[in-house]
Amino acid sequence: MKCDVSIIIPNFNGEKYIGNCLDSLMEQTFDHLGKSEIIVVDDCSKDNSVNIIKNFQDVRLIENSENSGFARSVNQGIRASSGDYCLLLNNDVVVDGDFVKNLYEHIAGNPRVFSVSSKMIRYYERDKLDDAGDFYNILGWAFKRGDGAKLNRYDKPTAIFSTCAGAGIYRRSILDEIGLFDEAFFAYMEDVDLSYRGLIFGYENHYEPKAFCYHIGSATTADGEKYSPFKVNISARNNVYVAYKNMPLVQLILNSPFLVLGFLVKYLLFIKRGYGNDYKEGIQEGLKTLGKIQKVPVQSKNMGHYFWIQVQLVLNVFGFIDNKFRR
Repeated sequence: MKCDVSIIIPNFNGEKYIGNCLDSLMEQTFDHLGKSEIIVVDDCSKDNSVNIIKNFQDVRLIENSENSGFARSVNQGIRASSGDYCLLLNNDVVVDGDFVKNLYEHIAGNPRVFSVSSKMIRYYERDKLDDAGDFYNILGWAFKRGDGAKLNRYDKPTAIFSTCAGAGIYRRSILDEIGLFDEAFFAYMEDVDLSYRGLIFGYENHYEPKAFCYHIGSATTADGEKYSPFKVNISARNNVYVAYKNMPLVQLILNSPFLVLGFLVKYLLFIKRGYGNDYKEGIQEGLKTLGKIQKVPVQSKNMGHYFWIQVQLVLNVFGFIDNKFRR
């Protein structure tokens, strides 16, 4: 049955979180505007997640026989959905009552917008931001704007580099044009890759502060911790994938000294944090497995977009510094 917004939630061993997430969705004001559906894709959870989800009659559950990763699960949910817009949500997120409504109104009112990222607030520190839109720079660093900043730090809608797939909405017609999430990424950075692809095709990604939610963060893969060996390893690998996949050869060669510098700095930082080997092995795996990554075809109509992206990659270095030191 056709609907306006399909809400898709990947779940893996989320019994501590999924009930609260779904409860918050049951209280949305969106039904006054249009029709929505909720689809949960469970990746072979070993806990009580499935039984909790089955208690919600209006939720469609897809059960997988193995853990295939965030990207594949989300794609599975998108393909099974019918909405003009696909709203992706992590299982460790609790949303405000107008969350769906505000994301829908923003994206529906801006035809050139591919995706809209929400205002994510730390679940346990509700006076601080978790994410106000994601960015990526010439050093190969992806970063969450506003992480740890005061709530009013980013209170205006604006264009961003990437929407966080943990709480963001995407236009289906553009997904049909540019493709879904790259399943080779498994998890982490797949949303930066997808948003990057949208920019290459000339679309925009936006941030909407009126749509806010509370996020625990890394609840499934890192037990709520900022870093884990798995997260550091796979994020390092996927950083290699993002640059290789989305940059034409000339741009990749031009940016390679900065990328190498960025990876080296990150490696030294992770050595201090005790994850140096995990990061190094991730970079090595990324370089060794580039053959399974399909590069975005370079089209002449997109050359101007590549130039504007290059400008953003440079400017986002300064954005990273501002984000790091100004709260």
